[in-house]
Amino acid sequence: METRDLRWFQQVADGITVTELSEIEGTTQPGVSRALARLDREVGTPLLHRVGRTLRMTRAGSAFKRHVDALLHELDDGLAAVEQLVDPESGTVTLAFHASLGTWLVPELLSSFRTNHPGVRFDLQLQPGLVSSAIGPGSGVDLELTTRRPHGPSVRWARLTDESLCLAVPHDDPLADHDAPLDLADVAEAGFVMLREGWALRETTMELAERAGFTPRIAFECEDLATVRAFVDAGLGVAVLPAPRAGEQAAHSARYLPLSDRRAVREIGLAWSEERRLLPAAELFRQHVVACAG
Repeated sequence: METRDLRWFQQVADGITVTELSEIEGTTQPGVSRALARLDREVGTPLLHRVGRTLRMTRAGSAFKRHVDALLHELDDGLAAVEQLVDPESGTVTLAFHASLGTWLVPELLSSFRTNHPGVRFDLQLQPGLVSSAIGPGSGVDLELTTRRPHGPSVRWARLTDESLCLAVPHDDPLADHDAPLDLADVAEAGFVMLREGWALRETTMELAERAGFTPRIAFECEDLATVRAFVDAGLGVAVLPAPRAGEQAAHSARYLPLSDRRAVREIGLAWSEERRLLPAAELFRQHVVACAG
């Protein structure tokens, strides 16, 4: 089979019309149609059928498409691996990261890495702070900066640092001027501003509250850390959060109080899959991140 025919089938199956494909590839529409017909003959059954003016996959086409995607993905990885062996500085690193790390850790790591490797490109994929990981053999992600240690026999993880968690309270809260580390049980009756279920920081908050002997009363549920901070600033509740970074505190009126529980931290680490071989550029960045943490 011609690799080109497989790629054309993949693109048409993904919704590109024959007319659009012929323009993209600089060929004729009959040329594309002949390639798709040739692929039908090689497979032994029609892979596409016409519905109105568009082509849709047959059942055989749907079954075949999954394998074509995997095949071409592996082929492209192989071509990229050869290119990077010749010149590792020309590679692309696909990096997933939790949104809360995008304002400080990610730019710091990329800036220091690009000093010595200016030609390496990055495909950045923003992830919510969920418990689930973006890492997987078919995910296309090389590395993930995560705030929760992922589980799974095929996932490798390197701890980078611990980030202290605080109790954020409104500026006019009676505890706002409290200096000593605070027991979370002291706010057992308060309304908590929480991230939605499935977020790692919410699970950590629930675990800390359970250790303190109470179940938090949830006043509001939010979609991201910035919104949680804003709700606490507005006096709508308290929250367990990492303290703002240097330069960020001025934008917030809430007070961030240290917690006495030594487990009031969130681990920050780097994850990658054992089932997905890191290409040279990604391996260079992995080594850089681990060295920075060390």
